[in-house]
Formats: sequence, structure tokens, C-alpha cells
Amino acid sequence: MLVANVATLTLSHVPGFALLIFQEGAVGWDPVSLWKQMGVMAKIVVVILFIMSGWSIGVLIDRWMAFSAARKQSRAFAPAVAGALREGKIEEAIRVAERNKKSHLAKVVTAGLQEFKAHSDSAEIPGEQIEASKRALERAEAIVHAELKRGLGGLATIGSTAPFVGLFGTVVGIINAFKGIESQKATGLGAVAGGISEALVTTAIGLFVAIPAVMMFNYFTGRVESFDVEMDNSSSELIDYFLKKRGVRR
Repeated sequence: MLVANVATLTLSHVPGFALLIFQEGAVGWDPVSLWKQMGVMAKIVVVILFIMSGWSIGVLIDRWMAFSAARKQSRAFAPAVAGALREGKIEEAIRVAERNKKSHLAKVVTAGLQEFKAHSDSAEIPGEQIEASKRALERAEAIVHAELKRGLGGLATIGSTAPFVGLFGTVVGIINAFKGIESQKATGLGAVAGGISEALVTTAIGLFVAIPAVMMFNYFTGRVESFDVEMDNSSSELIDYFLKKRGVRR
């Protein structure tokens, strides 16, 4: 009976209590109002997060264009250079490679062909010529791999640190909420609304920046790995061609 009376009394006062809370905590939740309600530190956190997001988008556009061009030119380069090598026209193969400078395969194959051609008229034994060409291919692969990975380290850093930057803003927002309670000597929503809004916004922006960065990093890393496999295969095929050309067995 006592419990029923308490419940009835509580329910009868809920509408007035809720109205009091929302009147005290009238907070604008549109972006402009949230920005105006933020403290200096929370604004700094948001600006940092937006800079990180802009940098991620820049890397996305740059890598997408570079990888698309590499894929497109490699598809045209591979059959053309294969036809030239079948006919024994190394100089023609080099010219084909130089016309496809954005192709990752062309960059590697060019290095090997130029090294092989440079030693063709020398007095070196065939084995030394093949080893020199192999080293040139390995150097070119390492250089192209580094070029393909440009910017991906930054994506990984942003993906791992952006949530913590947002969490820092969350901590600042919670601290401001407690300061509001202390300064206003009240515990209503109005006393903590500003701090809570800061905490929610910075957390959300941190996740908004981090999640796409991690997804882009994983996607582009997979693309780089596939390019590495293609370069390894091309190098092996070119070494086999050199061995047949010079009549040397491994």
C-alpha cells in the first residue's frame, strides 16, 4: 500500500519535474549553437579533429588517383612490353615503360631492363650481369613500395589517435559539467548541459574521424600488397627472360 502511494505521488509530479528540467536545460543542438556553447579547450579539440579529417580526405584522394592511374597504365603496359620482349626488342620495351611512368610495373621493369642493357656489351660474365639486373629490380621494388605507401602511416596514426583526442574533449566536457554544478549550486540539466554537450560532440567527432581513417588504411594497405605481388611476379619473369637471353642457368 505504501509503495503504491509513493508511486502514485511520483507519477503525479513527473510532468512538472520534467518540464522544470528541460526549461532549465534549454540547449540548442544545432552545430552553431553547440559551437557557441563550447569552451575554448573543446573548440581546440574540434579544430584538431577537423584538421585530421581533412588530412585523411587529402590522402584518400591522392592515393585513389595514384592507384587508379597505376592500375590503368599497368594493364596497357604489360601486354605491350611482353610483345616487345618476345621479339627481343629491349630498347622498344624500355620506351614502352617510359611512356607509362605512373605504372608500378613499368617503374620496376624499366630499372631491370636498363641495367641489363648497360651490361650487355661489357666483358662481365653472364652471371654477374644477371645479378646486377636482379639488384636493380629489388631496389626499384623498394622505391616503388615506399611511394605507394606514402601517407598511409598518417592514416594509421589518425585512426588510432582520433578517438583519444575526442576522449580528451569528453573529459574536458565532464569537468565543465561539474564546474557548472558547483558554480550554479544546482543539479538540474541546465547546470550540466554545456559540459555534457561538449563531451558528446567531441566523442562523436573523434569516432567520425577515426573510423573512416582506419577503413581507408586497411583498404589501401591491401591494394599495396597486391601491387607488391604483381611487382614480384614481373621481376621474376624478367629475370627468367634475362637467363634465357644470356643462356645462363640458375
